[in-house]
Amino acid sequence: MKQRNIIILAVIVLLIVIVFYSFNSSQTDPSYVEEIRKEREEKDRFMKTSKESPLPEAERENFKGLKYFTADSKYKIIANLIPVESKKVVVLSTSDGKEQRCIEYAHATFSLDGVKNDLLILEIIDMGPSRGKLFLAFGDETNADETYGAGRYLDVAKVPGSSTITLDFNRAYNPYCAYNDSFSCPFPPKENLLKIAIKAGEKTYH
Repeated sequence: MKQRNIIILAVIVLLIVIVFYSFNSSQTDPSYVEEIRKEREEKDRFMKTSKESPLPEAERENFKGLKYFTADSKYKIIANLIPVESKKVVVLSTSDGKEQRCIEYAHATFSLDGVKNDLLILEIIDMGPSRGKLFLAFGDETNADETYGAGRYLDVAKVPGSSTITLDFNRAYNPYCAYNDSFSCPFPPKENLLKIAIKAGEKTYH
């Protein structure tokens, strides 16, 4: 009877260890990692060969590819989406000293590493091909070290009636002015300067 109790106890301990490590190890889906890899490979091809590439022509021949953090599902976040009721116009400064006008659209709130975060999503209102599109620029504690000093961008789309939004920081990317000073890139609003390190997405280019 005593030996049986020892066996049962050993099995329970083993199950606890398995559960503990399953919750504390990476749960990133290999198919998701492969999807991100293909997207990055395609972007490298665009940067090197496309006429629309932001890279100066002199740099394209020796271009070896962009640098990224390893894809991690920890940074693919389902955030709460809180529409802005009394919307105000926000004027963003740009890298070439100009301005871009947007209007407040919604707040995306989420917790990461025990820290509550709030990102302001804007809607572009200046005339042009981007008018009406959502714009999300953010800064974090990796800026000017591992990532571009002026912040990064994240593509988000309007989903009418939704109370959540997916923020996939593995797809965070640099604005074109990170590669070429001739481009005009809006800086993140002060509300979007996060006090945490987002170790996901594209790293600094130079």
